[in-house]
Amino acid sequence: MKDAFGAPQSLLLLGGTSAIGLATARRLIARRTRTVWLAGRPSPELAAAAGSLRALGAEVHVVPFDALDTDVHAERLGRVFAEGDVDLVLLAFGVPGDQARDESDPAAAVRVAQTNYTGAVSAALVCAGALQAQGHGSLVVLSSVAGERGRRADFIYGSSKAGLDVFAQGLGDALHGTGVHVMVVRPGFVRSERTAGRPEAPLATTPEAVAGAIELGLRRRSETVWVPGPLRLVASALRHVPRPLHRRLPV
Repeated sequence: MKDAFGAPQSLLLLGGTSAIGLATARRLIARRTRTVWLAGRPSPELAAAAGSLRALGAEVHVVPFDALDTDVHAERLGRVFAEGDVDLVLLAFGVPGDQARDESDPAAAVRVAQTNYTGAVSAALVCAGALQAQGHGSLVVLSSVAGERGRRADFIYGSSKAGLDVFAQGLGDALHGTGVHVMVVRPGFVRSERTAGRPEAPLATTPEAVAGAIELGLRRRSETVWVPGPLRLVASALRHVPRPLHRRLPV
């Protein structure tokens, strides 16, 4: 359960090496979160992430999890909830893909879609059911501004995020009144090791800034969070730009 100050006591991070996810975990640990479950594929990076959070004073558990292995999601994630209530689930996994490569390699494109959408739908539904059974908790889903409108530069990745975004919105409506809060987070371009070397878009942000926005959104029980905030107005304007003009925009 959340403490008297409204901070979650336990966190399940789906995507245990996510820069945004770990920045959020660090921020929440500083605000009294004591138990963290890191779900991800076993790797030195996942082990290092667990160690870094333990050094901050949290009790950290590692859960083997692969977005593509949907047949075992219920069993693997069910073990976490069997240990006790989870206050916050942060769905932070995903792959950006490589647009140029993926256009000529359908199997690679399918992997992006299955990871970002199919795997996320499976994991989110498992966790949503468990949160509903315990009668409380928040599910935060990392979407992306890339899902707002198809762009020549990243329409494979963007389409997977668009599907996830609509799914999360509907899931939030389905869970309304159950005690479970669903929040969709739409960051713009995030500067991180994963995006190093990629052309930077306007209104770029950082994992730490997204983490701060997630924390604020949880306190406000927001349903949608844009990072940075002005991105909402930009996306709204771009949504109505005629396609012939949109094709020529450097976005």
